[in-house]
Amino acid sequence: MTVRFDFSGRRVLVTGGTSGIGAAIAAAFRDAGADTVITGTRPSAGEYDADLSGYTYHPLQLGDTDAIERVAGALPTLDVLVNNAGASLPGGRSEYIPDVFDESVRINLLAAFRMASGCKPLLAASSHEGGGNVIGLASMSSYFGIPIVPGYGAAKAGIVQLCKSLAVAWAADGIRVNAVAPGLVRSKMTAPLEAVPQLAQPSLDRTPMKRWGEPEDIAGPVLFLASPAARFITGQTLPVDGGYSAA
Repeated sequence: MTVRFDFSGRRVLVTGGTSGIGAAIAAAFRDAGADTVITGTRPSAGEYDADLSGYTYHPLQLGDTDAIERVAGALPTLDVLVNNAGASLPGGRSEYIPDVFDESVRINLLAAFRMASGCKPLLAASSHEGGGNVIGLASMSSYFGIPIVPGYGAAKAGIVQLCKSLAVAWAADGIRVNAVAPGLVRSKMTAPLEAVPQLAQPSLDRTPMKRWGEPEDIAGPVLFLASPAARFITGQTLPVDGGYSAA
């Protein structure tokens, strides 16, 4: 990309920053000069094949509320929180099972709220131009029914509304809250779709740009929303979907 952002001297937390969209977002902030903190599900950064030496790493299971509090409490300062981590069909189980539906909502919505709440005092103290920032990861399932993942879809719809509510509630604290809603993007979560072309083809056919998104396609909009260029934007969810939601 030819657009450049400068986050030098800023601290950014990207949950789920070890792979896929989260890794691309974390790398973009790191390359823009930020002190970038990431979380992952494994006990240490050395257990990943990827080189994570350029980051501060914290293990985090989204269903563990104590762990969320530990991560938030371990940060001396924070300017940007990217609530990226999430999962669909947890454990490969059907989200039509009530307990699995509940687990999906806890992972994808409640954990994001808890992390944002835990980080709020640090974000309110940020000297970042345009204020501290929370960026959520919504989804096309925030807007459209996807039958296979009712819990994930409900949670991602909740992210859109949570973004609005926190934006209004926290504006007085100098915190902006926005989200991005990716379309069909290559990641571990969508790999099963890509492996069976007939499953992904209907979405590709509807997408005017006629291609899969790449994780880097999401990183740029996230950096924009967190930057001073977006200092008068809050409470918004930006579709980054190749035109899917407009078709």
